[in-house]
Amino acid sequence: QVQLVESGGGLVQPGGSLRLSCAASLRMFKSYTMGWYRQAPGKQRGMVAKITSAGTIVYADSVKGRFTISRNNDKNTMYLQMNSLKPEDTAVYYCYARGVGADYWGQGTQVTVSS
Repeated sequence: QVQLVESGGGLVQPGGSLRLSCAASLRMFKSYTMGWYRQAPGKQRGMVAKITSAGTIVYADSVKGRFTISRNNDKNTMYLQMNSLKPEDTAVYYCYARGVGADYWGQGTQVTVSS
């Protein structure tokens, strides 16, 4: 059974940093496109960043220059380094994996940016 487990969320002050991790129980992890989505209360879930198996990276405009996505294929883990956090970054952050014919989601981790 495929599992994506996020960790690293929490409460941080504006301007602070957090690093999210997503541990994936995926065979051939390196072949998957991995990414982060987020959903704030009352809003639709939207893409934050994604990284393909070839290492191509795409960011949402709202996080460019502040967030960095990376992956470690040896550890089956993906990361999201979040710097200069803003209150509008407050949301539940979800890890996802896209393979051939299958998508998988994690359970989400809460990130709250507040003073």
